Amino acid sequence: MPIPIIDIFAGPGGLGEGFSSFINDENERAFKIALSIEKDTLAHQTLTLRSFYRQFDVGEVPEDYYDFVKGKLTIEKLFKKWPEQAKSAQKEAWCGTLGDPDEKDLNAVSDIEVDTRIRAVLNGEQNWLLIGGPPCQAYSIVGRSRRQEKILNEETDKRVGLYKQYLRILAVHSPAVFVMENVKGILSAETSENQVFSKILADLSDPAGSYIPAAPDPNQMLNCPGYKIYSLVVRPRGFDLYGNPEYKQTDFVIKAEQHGIPQTRHRVILLGVRRDVEIVPGIIDVTDEIPIADVIGGMPRLRSGLSKTADSFETWSGLIRQVIAGDLLRGADPDIVADMEAQIELIEQPLNGSGADYLQIPDINIEYQPDWYGDNRLGGVLNHESRSHMDSDIHRYLFVSCFGNIKGYSPKLSDFPPALLPAHLNVQEGIDDKKFADRFRVQLWDKASKTITSHISKDGHYYIHPDPTQCRSLTVREAARIQTFPDNYYFCGPRTSQFHQVGNAVPPFLAYQIANVVNGIFHELDILNAAHA
Repeated sequence: MPIPIIDIFAGPGGLGEGFSSFINDENERAFKIALSIEKDTLAHQTLTLRSFYRQFDVGEVPEDYYDFVKGKLTIEKLFKKWPEQAKSAQKEAWCGTLGDPDEKDLNAVSDIEVDTRIRAVLNGEQNWLLIGGPPCQAYSIVGRSRRQEKILNEETDKRVGLYKQYLRILAVHSPAVFVMENVKGILSAETSENQVFSKILADLSDPAGSYIPAAPDPNQMLNCPGYKIYSLVVRPRGFDLYGNPEYKQTDFVIKAEQHGIPQTRHRVILLGVRRDVEIVPGIIDVTDEIPIADVIGGMPRLRSGLSKTADSFETWSGLIRQVIAGDLLRGADPDIVADMEAQIELIEQPLNGSGADYLQIPDINIEYQPDWYGDNRLGGVLNHESRSHMDSDIHRYLFVSCFGNIKGYSPKLSDFPPALLPAHLNVQEGIDDKKFADRFRVQLWDKASKTITSHISKDGHYYIHPDPTQCRSLTVREAARIQTFPDNYYFCGPRTSQFHQVGNAVPPFLAYQIANVVNGIFHELDILNAAHA
């Protein structure tokens, strides 16, 4: 039987997708999501749809699913055509807010509801897996900098203590293994009482001793034996007198670009193994860096949309030519100007304009991990539509992408010709390299992307496409490919929400590699249990 998974703070399901996609030596899915919990309504819709997709065996997803992603069928009609699978998906994916939500939150769920649901779906199974990433905004270095917050306060920001919901489930239900993900900024976060990460490590090592229920249940005994916390990328430096593996805190940071993910995403990921499971896990393999050209280079070309004028190719291409007609480039590097002029001459009308939620395109190829990304039944590409940009930003995008091609790095504001500088109040601070000097950042073809974060939903300036003839920021599908979501993974909701979902997710292909390590633990556990039977 597949190993059951409870996935909390699930987002659109990136972590769960990696585990669900892992095939064991018997050519069967090694893991099965028993329950996933996510509070955001639109992310939950994505989560439910993907759960529906997984109700079918590999290769046997019905054509109706593809009709839905192509816009030929509503999700209501899709689920009506396949009621049994839809019911299973809706039972698996739960829209609920954990912790101490606002009293107006319609998705709030109580601890009792969560415990009842977990027990029901596990049906007595003792050896299962808990995964999830408690909300990380409170710990983010950029977020703390913007809030000018050096010391975190759990009383004023409930997100600081949301990991305790993870801790509570460990204490009450005692899974054999857990995987918990968070931002690297958690290593430096502090409250007035402690260093946050040290406190979290101590709590996760002894959930039953650390968890203090708000309303203790006299009938509920916490028998969790505790956990040994392992790194997924560094072998233990030793073991203490109690058998706990010894690490430096930075040993828990996974640098995704070293493990086949085409972005420099650095995250803290903890692997907990219950103390009565005497197994030391392995680690994931190191690979060469994957440039973004390998994952987005073959995507259909698009042009940026126009936000302030009538949107047409003629208007757009005329606008781009304006950048070399006047004095906008006065003071710019002559090599950059020459490349801009050359790139403008290469501009041609994209076959698909500024894109759409579904584009019918024959032969969408990808060189990197084609079996992971590809799906020939799609007959096109999903969620691939460019944003609309202001005229002045399109000029900047052309400059920045040409700069990246010539110099091999993204420019700072001090590299801009004066006439192309944005009319921001703090632009001089940026020129002086004091505040957001790289606010216009181009990704580079021959390198891994910078981290795809939820911020991409608000600001495309940090995610400029490297092709100067397209003059735009990345699309949802390009961001999803960089995050290693399969091409048939459809993101629900408006584009802003789609970006947010993609940016918040764990890269599924990274989760797939973690699943390999976790599967090894359960395989050894099965062998040990059989020997003792």
